[in-house]
Amino acid sequence: MRSFTVPLALAADVVCVLAFVVIGKADHETGLAPAAVLWTAWPFLAALALGWVVTLAWRAPVRIWPTGVFVWAVTVAGGMVSRLATGEGAPIGFVAVTSAFLAVTLLGWRAVALVTANRRQRSV
Repeated sequence: MRSFTVPLALAADVVCVLAFVVIGKADHETGLAPAAVLWTAWPFLAALALGWVVTLAWRAPVRIWPTGVFVWAVTVAGGMVSRLATGEGAPIGFVAVTSAFLAVTLLGWRAVALVTANRRQRSV
């Protein structure tokens, strides 16, 4: 998919993670200062980067399978492991909400991009 560049795809994934953090922090009223957001986001952003490397996501960043699914899985698992390693905790409710939100967003934007690309190809 030529029109969807790798930097744009990576930016979309980063926005998904940051949206998750900002919405969660706003909902729990734990502060939206940039430092607070980054402190909460870094485990997931680091895991997202790992997911991109492990899947070689830059080769097909918009593909839902396997790229999107594995980027999502590595982001959630790696983020949780990092949280546990730093003493932040990962209660089951948090794991469930994180998994669901990131699945909907990380896979969702890919689905929208693919549908949009398919419609453009049919109209040409």
